[in-house]
Amino acid sequence: MRSDVPVRATGIQLIGEMPGSGYRTPPALVRRADGQMIQLTPLLYLVLDAVDGRRTHAEIADVVSRAFGRQVSEDNVETLVDGKLRPLGVLLKGDGSEPELRKSQPLLGLRMRYSVTDPAKTNRITAPFARLFNPILVTGVVAAFCWITWWLLLDKGLASATHEAFTRPGLLLLVFAVTVLSAGFHEFGHAAAARRGGATPGVMGMGLYLFWPAFYTDVTDSYRLGRAGRIRTDLGGLYFNAIVAVGIVGVWLASGYDALLLVVATQVLQMLHQLTPMVRFDGYHVLADVTGVPDLYHRIKPTLVGALPWRWRDPEATVLKPWARIVVTAWVLVVVPMLAFSMFMMVLTFPRVVATAWVGLQAQWAVASASLTGGDPVTFGARCVAILALVVPILGMGYILTRLVRQVTTSTWRATAGRPARRAVALVTAAAVVAGLGWAWWPHPDTYRPIAAWERGTLADALPLARPAPVAGALAVGQQGRMQTVWPSGSPVPTRDHPGLAMVMVPHQSGASGSASGTAAGAPAAGFEQGTDPGAGASGGGAPSWVFPFDQPLPPGEGDTQALAVNTTDDTVTYDVAFAIVWADGDTVNNTNEAYAIASCTNCAAVAVAFQVVMIVGDADVVVPENVSAAVNYNCVQCLTYALATQLVVTLDGPLSDAGMAQLADLWAQIAEFGSHLADIPLADLQDALAGYEQQILDIVAADPAAVPAPGADPSDPGATGSASASPTSDPEASGSPTSTPTPVVPDSGSTGPSASPSESASGSPTTTASPSASPTEPAQPSGSSSPTASSSSSGSTTPAPGVSSSP
Repeated sequence: MRSDVPVRATGIQLIGEMPGSGYRTPPALVRRADGQMIQLTPLLYLVLDAVDGRRTHAEIADVVSRAFGRQVSEDNVETLVDGKLRPLGVLLKGDGSEPELRKSQPLLGLRMRYSVTDPAKTNRITAPFARLFNPILVTGVVAAFCWITWWLLLDKGLASATHEAFTRPGLLLLVFAVTVLSAGFHEFGHAAAARRGGATPGVMGMGLYLFWPAFYTDVTDSYRLGRAGRIRTDLGGLYFNAIVAVGIVGVWLASGYDALLLVVATQVLQMLHQLTPMVRFDGYHVLADVTGVPDLYHRIKPTLVGALPWRWRDPEATVLKPWARIVVTAWVLVVVPMLAFSMFMMVLTFPRVVATAWVGLQAQWAVASASLTGGDPVTFGARCVAILALVVPILGMGYILTRLVRQVTTSTWRATAGRPARRAVALVTAAAVVAGLGWAWWPHPDTYRPIAAWERGTLADALPLARPAPVAGALAVGQQGRMQTVWPSGSPVPTRDHPGLAMVMVPHQSGASGSASGTAAGAPAAGFEQGTDPGAGASGGGAPSWVFPFDQPLPPGEGDTQALAVNTTDDTVTYDVAFAIVWADGDTVNNTNEAYAIASCTNCAAVAVAFQVVMIVGDADVVVPENVSAAVNYNCVQCLTYALATQLVVTLDGPLSDAGMAQLADLWAQIAEFGSHLADIPLADLQDALAGYEQQILDIVAADPAAVPAPGADPSDPGATGSASASPTSDPEASGSPTSTPTPVVPDSGSTGPSASPSESASGSPTTTASPSASPTEPAQPSGSSSPTASSSSSGSTTPAPGVSSSP
């Protein structure tokens, strides 16, 4: 072989300039036998194109000069051949042997490739599928897929499919098998799309990407296509995923197995996964083909260097067109921090992930062994798949960390050769990294603790230094804290790994009110709600640090009123007051008025007062208001709880007049003032005071001509007659139905357990009603019912309802 006659290496494929390139001077692409893509300048590409194994350097110079438009000498060609092309592995060595190819092994590249088909077989297999890219067919499949996705995720749901798959392991294995096969079918989509555009797909096979098995298809030849053809090739796999989803729905319609719908969900997840442009998935290649920059990762270093103000004009930074440079820079600024953070979190959480996987392996192996012994091969196979899913990520994470350390160490050692100062800095940095890694992986009590179901998994949980210090003595939403609890005797004490469900009662803050939410459907409303908390200063305004072993009252609904006073602080008094007027003109009136006083402390009190007025305008088909009060002591010593709920329901024939509304507003202002100074009123006088306000409201209604039938109206006309009328009473014994007389029960003052029933309770029923007056000139009284309920509970005190203007 003559030294002045260069020869191309075996398997060299000249692709040429990529249409729609994002470079100012579009590079030419060459593909080596090992699949590595090489970007050449136009001059180098012309030299390589002129090499045919027969031309000498001088002859190549003549050919290149005519094509390049400028004079290229024989010496120029020799320099380019020996100094540029041979080191790239595209020419044979000077002795005629094949070059030693140095293939790039990026961390985020596909490794351990295994070819399943050669290019000829790939072309033959994928030829029929190219017809699926008919525009009409594509439109129909995409439309069907969009509708199926909407129907499944927003209408049908996946609950029944998940339940059936996990209760029938055979179907779960079928779903897994179809999902794996669909990943291979995804690659058929890329090959068929390339063939549809006129490119020739190459080999198909499988390998490892990061730490997961992956299929691949060589569609390098698609670089010959225009931008639209390349993007179609990139999205062809996603289109075939949509075909699988549509086909599976057809099988589901024929078979009725809901578990098959999980395949549709896996296709959606696979498509979203593939669209991620951060790593070398389909979204990455779409972005590369849109910008015309074939290998975005090779642009990371020039982009970061070129982003420095003093390096903005560097030649390497300005090779891209302005718009392409902006897009690639934005991609780099997102990808680099994200990958760095992901790698950091993988290193930091690796011990706990390993511990969790180990616990999961033990559990899965126990079930697999039992199923194998019991002769259930299907369940055994499903558990083996689960074990594989646990093992592969751990091995992959270990491999990635090992390879990363090896690559960084090797490249740093080479870069600092002959530079003692830089090598010293590198060694110090390496020592700091090893020290940090040792701290993160040192067997502290929580380092190798399996991840529990109750953990949130937030960034603060993963970074110990970022965790807020637990707050002692109080709990707040979204924060960690410490508190003392009393657990029922005989119950297992919860632990971190086996927590127990508990409810924390949180009272209203200072100045906050009880709740009076909304009105009946379609009704106008005028309301007032007032809360006072004279003891807030002693409690510090924070949430109570106490856990009660019973359900918390549900929050009030629309048109409901609730006062909730909770006291867990010794030597304090807590009030909660909720007053409201609710106007109802619907068919159903079911408003609820609730007062709850709950305490677990020493020498303390909790007082809850709820007062609700329900004005029913017109006729209602169903009227079932509810009035509830509860006073509860739990492990309380010398404490008082008092709950009073008073509800007035009035039926009107029509809205009040303007004068009547003004009177009612003035009266309600007085009631509001009364509520704001409730702490100054003895508890024994509260019920009588509210009864007086009830009577004043009824007097205003009775005197308003707009709320009663007009003189001469036909009593049979539902639009002109009032409902059955009655005067409400706050005295339970005055009602038309029997009432019970409470008997105070005083427990032993030395008891610290829950009080049995040391309460005083009175409940009133709706009063008897009278018919409207027969005389057309005598106005009917507005109907109403008042069901005040007072409950008081005291432990260690012989006075069930003392005034609470001073602390007990």
